[in-house]
Parts: sequence; structure tokens; C-alpha cells
Amino acid sequence: IRIVSERELAQLAQFRPLLSNFHEQSIIKDCFKMLEKKVAEYEILQEFMTLGSKSLPDAFNSGNELRNREKNRYRDILPYDSTRVPLGENKDYINASYIRIVNSGEEYFYIASQGPLPSTTDDFWQMVLENNSNVIVMITREIEGGIIKCHHYWPISMKKPMELKNCRIFLQNYQILQYFIIRILQVVKKSTGSSHLVKHLQFTSWPDHGTPASVDGFIKYVRYVRKSHLTGPIVVHCSAGVGRTGVFLCVDVVFCAIEKSFPVSV
Repeated sequence: IRIVSERELAQLAQFRPLLSNFHEQSIIKDCFKMLEKKVAEYEILQEFMTLGSKSLPDAFNSGNELRNREKNRYRDILPYDSTRVPLGENKDYINASYIRIVNSGEEYFYIASQGPLPSTTDDFWQMVLENNSNVIVMITREIEGGIIKCHHYWPISMKKPMELKNCRIFLQNYQILQYFIIRILQVVKKSTGSSHLVKHLQFTSWPDHGTPASVDGFIKYVRYVRKSHLTGPIVVHCSAGVGRTGVFLCVDVVFCAIEKSFPVSV
């Protein structure tokens, strides 16, 4: 069963700012001119390069604990202790962080996570349930360039659920689009029988250390994610949970700012 039409996606991509007068239109044009100037003069690149010399604002002791090291996909990419997502009553470890971005009084709430490992798949779904998240943004393929980037943590078939330690996951529906895949998942908690619907959105056209194959396709994807969000923080992951994940967060916030005519700093 088709979940969304190409026409609906095209309409989502054609969003416009709420411009009420000529002055606001002029501000947006000036913003683009300033951005073009900074890019041409390599000012944006220089700002980015200076980030490497900045001191880290917090420690990441939890990720470095001996018992938690095998839960990290990459040994040098760990969550800060102050923003890591705690699991259960014991506040167990998962390589994932809460990200809160405030713009013009509105808060955008995310969980930035590494791609699940076979050994952390149960933890990942526990995190989704405990945070009541209804959208998972996956910006990677399972294998890229012959390298495993993420474990296949959802059911392969609609006929057979995925059995995990604490939950059972059913693939209810799916739709393969040109640039991304939509999956409707039902997560049933074994201890209570309660169920939780999750929309799993996998963008398939953005290689690691590269750029999206289609700007238009990525805009449709980001806008569809925002339209699909209902509850909890949006869970976002690529492989490491920093590169493509970070870009997605920024683009989503900027799109929301444009749509609502919020100021955008360049």
C-alpha cells in the first residue's frame, strides 16, 4: 500500500517563507548574498577549520569505561557525559546524545546516535521506546564501499517479526522511493504487550564523506521527516552519528526557520 505520493512530496519541497512585506524579502536576499560572499572568500571554511582547535566542553567518561567500550562503533567518537541518553533505571550506556536547538523561542529536540551494532540493537530499541520517539532518521546504507556502516536492526520481511530481548518488531508496510525508503514498524513490548508505531525513514543516496545525490530528493526527505514527527525526540543516525547526522539536524532547523520567517544567522 502506497504511503505517500510523489505529488505530496513535491508539495512539501515547495515551502515558502511567511513574507509579509518587502522589507522581509530584502532581508532574505541580503542573507543569501552574505552567504555567497563568505563562501567565495573561504570564510565559512576557515570557521570550520578552527573548530578542531577548540577545547571540548565536557568529558566522556561513560563511553570510555571498560564495560562500555564494545558498545562504541568508533573508539574516538563518544557522547558527552552531560548529554548522553541514559537507558533504564540504572542509566545504562548507549552511544547517543540528546540535542536541543533553540531558535526564536522554538525548541527542536533530537537524539543523535551511532548506527546500531549487533550487540546494541536491543539498547537502541529500548532508547526509542523510553523516549516515545515515533520517527527514526537513518542516513546511511548498511554497507558502503564494502564496509559495514550499520547493523540491519529492523525486520526484513512483513511475514516474520524481529525477535529481540525485550520487544518484538513487525514490519507493517514499506515504500521504496527514488532517494529514500519508508518503513512502518510496530514495536511490541514483551513485558506489557503495549505497542508503539515508528516511521523508519532511510535516505539511501548519501555516501559517507560525500554529499546527497540529489538536492531535491534530500529536501523532500527532510520535509517528510518533519511532517511525520509526532512524539518524542527525532532519532537520527548515520554510521558514527556525527557527520551526516549533524548536517541533517542543521538543515531541518534552517528549513523550519525559513518556513516561519525566523532570522537565520550566517
